[in-house]
Amino acid sequence: MILETTIIIIYTIALLLIFMYALAQLNLLFNYLSSKRKQDNSESFDFSNPEEVPFVTIQLPVYNEMYVMERLLDNIAKIDYPHDKLEIQVLDDSTDETVESTRAHVEALAANGLDIKHITRTDRTGFKAGALKEGLKIAKGEFIAIFDSDFLPETDWLKRTIPYFKDENIGVVQTRWGHLNRNYSLLTKIQAFALDAHFTLEQVGRNSKGHFINFNGTAGVWRKTCIIDAGNWEGDTLTEDLDLSYRAQLKNWKFKYLENVQTPAELPIVISAARSQQFRWNKGGAENFKKMMWRVLKNENISTKTKVHGLLHLLNSTMFLNVLIVGILSIPMLYIKNEYTHLKPYFYIMSFFVISTIIFFICYWFMYKNTYGSGIKNFIRYIGMFFVFFSIAMGFSLHNSIAVLEGHWGKKSEFVRTPKFNINSIKDSWKKNKYIKKTISVHVIFEGILMLYFAFGMYSAFIVGNQGGDFGLFPFHLMLFLGFGYVFVKSITSKV
Repeated sequence: MILETTIIIIYTIALLLIFMYALAQLNLLFNYLSSKRKQDNSESFDFSNPEEVPFVTIQLPVYNEMYVMERLLDNIAKIDYPHDKLEIQVLDDSTDETVESTRAHVEALAANGLDIKHITRTDRTGFKAGALKEGLKIAKGEFIAIFDSDFLPETDWLKRTIPYFKDENIGVVQTRWGHLNRNYSLLTKIQAFALDAHFTLEQVGRNSKGHFINFNGTAGVWRKTCIIDAGNWEGDTLTEDLDLSYRAQLKNWKFKYLENVQTPAELPIVISAARSQQFRWNKGGAENFKKMMWRVLKNENISTKTKVHGLLHLLNSTMFLNVLIVGILSIPMLYIKNEYTHLKPYFYIMSFFVISTIIFFICYWFMYKNTYGSGIKNFIRYIGMFFVFFSIAMGFSLHNSIAVLEGHWGKKSEFVRTPKFNINSIKDSWKKNKYIKKTISVHVIFEGILMLYFAFGMYSAFIVGNQGGDFGLFPFHLMLFLGFGYVFVKSITSKV
């Protein structure tokens, strides 16, 4: 009975943690809905008055971006802002032939009167954080706008963001990510679904009540003095953006999130690229929890509610570990339930935690209708998308849990960039992308084993008990089977 008791305790703790996270999401939904009733107005700048217009530096951290560099540079060159108050830094850590092609493109733009510089380093110390820090040393701007290589800001982007800095307490203005290839494949639809939840529900829900949010690494502007005051960029975590965001807010800098300013970008279209991005984000989140937890708890200038939301924010990625634990233990729990009938009251209580899924369903619906609109047809589509999203998210839970555990254990790893594709140029050009990871991770084998394990879970529903089976967990095991099956098959076939 010791083994059974241990399984029950671990299973219960994981369910409770998921439930706490769901309640926090519900609170963010209430915050989000209340924020919609408020008018958000920035103070205006007179961009025709040279004395009023601040100097801005745009930083473009890039690394081996063969397929998107030309598009990026041509787009940034069109930014509508007084040229005598704008400089562009191309922070190029590339190690391939793109160094020369980028240099030539930068020189051509500079010849047309644009203040643009091609900055390279002899080594990649600190990776992206190191490049940003290096560029900051010589940046002339009072404000620093940052764009990753696959982002395409509108021409009026600076004019819509810079005016918010008239409030001297604001250190960062972050804009919402858009998706250039949202409907390219099921994989891109799922990624867009998850990111839309973050950029509506979470960012607005936290920011509207003064809770900590994060600069998302791109499509935002920093006040230069805020970066310096917070301790500058540090490369000791894989999510340097989250790290600096928390250090800045712990120094009482305010962040401003603009849901109405959308900055289009490209989603990974092959699963190997999505896996590497997910691994970096989730490991970096765990690293930052380890780095920031005590700083948040000990800070006397923030409210208890902000501390709770901050810790849950930093623990976002750890929810994958809880989901994996619940999934794996749910099959032995099915047998325990039917073998130890005196535990029936416990299982009745545990069934209450299905409310976590209902909360997520409600929260994500408000996000979904914000993008696609309401109505019965969209709601029916949403039900299908929610089912598919949750299944595939659970299918990534092993991969992401390994990232989380590495982050909590302090295992260091290299910053692995996400390959960019520029899929709008040539049909199926992604197949020739030289940056695609060709090797298959050993994690994929275990994902295949878990697919079979949850198939056994579905089979178990028919054979346990004395009265024709127990199908209470069948839908859950079906979703896990489909999720791990999708991730496994896509990973070994390397298809979109």
